[in-house]
Amino acid sequence: MAEPQASNWHPHLWHPFNQPGRGPAPLAVRRGQGIWLELEDGRRLIDGISSWWVTLHGHGEPRVAAAIAAQALNLEQVIFANFSHRPAAVLAERLCALWPAGAKGEPGLNRLFFSDNGSTAVEVALKIAWQHWQRLDRQRRQIIAFDGAYHGDTFGAMALGARGLFSAPFEPLLFAVARAPWPSTWWADESIEQREAAALAVLEQLLQTPTAAVILEPLLQGAGGMALVRPAFLQAVQARVRAAGALLIADEVMTGFGRSGQLFACQQAGLYPDLVALSKGLTGGFLPMGGTLATEALYQGFVGPEAERTFFHGHSFTANPLGCAAANASLDLLEEFPERYQRLEGWHRPLLERLAQQPLVLKPRLLGSVAAFELQGPSGYLQAIGLELQRHCLARGLFLRPLGSVVYLMPPLCISAAELGRCYQVLEQALAEL
Repeated sequence: MAEPQASNWHPHLWHPFNQPGRGPAPLAVRRGQGIWLELEDGRRLIDGISSWWVTLHGHGEPRVAAAIAAQALNLEQVIFANFSHRPAAVLAERLCALWPAGAKGEPGLNRLFFSDNGSTAVEVALKIAWQHWQRLDRQRRQIIAFDGAYHGDTFGAMALGARGLFSAPFEPLLFAVARAPWPSTWWADESIEQREAAALAVLEQLLQTPTAAVILEPLLQGAGGMALVRPAFLQAVQARVRAAGALLIADEVMTGFGRSGQLFACQQAGLYPDLVALSKGLTGGFLPMGGTLATEALYQGFVGPEAERTFFHGHSFTANPLGCAAANASLDLLEEFPERYQRLEGWHRPLLERLAQQPLVLKPRLLGSVAAFELQGPSGYLQAIGLELQRHCLARGLFLRPLGSVVYLMPPLCISAAELGRCYQVLEQALAEL
């Protein structure tokens, strides 16, 4: 079997968001350890984006690996439609305990529906919300999302996300979604209050139409350009959604499990959603798994003798025991070492403040483990300047994947202060060359 070379495209692999002839070929990697990726040619790279935001505690984290190995010798898979198992029950109990009801009667999340990735976790939330209103109030047919959103690449999730290059071929197959502005902000932003007020006015107008659900990425839109909003704005959104009687869906696929500086961005923003989509860091990045948390009130609407109340959705690997074992081990680490996600924003801040003095750096922003800025010049996902910056950073041992003209750092939580400083040093040198 031919081994892929760093300079050549493999003759049988089809890589996502990529194509031969545009940009460099994928690099052949043979090992990961902590923040490091070791390539087949011997080079070592800092994984500055946690391998698409999933590698939470670092590559090869021994406790997660050991939990998977032990579970594999006991029960590797079973059909969850007919069976249950302890790893799934333990994980559901632990996750639901992290989403208690609020002191003012805000709903807690008491039920967990398993799926296999972030897109399907969002799809499950959407289908639960839709089926809920089909039974109670079929006039509620509107779904509201926010400008710039990204919720996944399956059809339902794609319909919820911002329309553009990625979704254009499938536009005739996507259902209509109402859009409200997303008033993203950054350091020294002097017009944020006006933009927030304008966005809320649009949302209020949209909510005049009977609405089934409003979906948002709490605090930070990821693929939409690391677009940050303030907690007060999200609280105002929540108040209006509640007043309109609609459901609130939070997509915590990217922000969950410490990425925002707290375990979940909803907690940081003061949100009490009816449904929450989880994935990426759920298993520490070891195995694909998704989950959708729901309130008990929503769950009870699907309970009864009528067949039509059944939630007809599932996946072959629903509640895979290996994934559940990995997720439980990952939660153990988050509980034992909360400082790993709590300290990163403080480490980032002075480094980003210094970097922001570079003339190419615009609109710096920071949330927990995520630091981001924009490069001066044309904006957009396909701007070549991001690829050029990536090339300069790779030459110095740092892997980044800019979102076009938006550059961000989201390292594994195990990174040290010195290693994070090295990331910024590389960025500073690369920007000087640009």
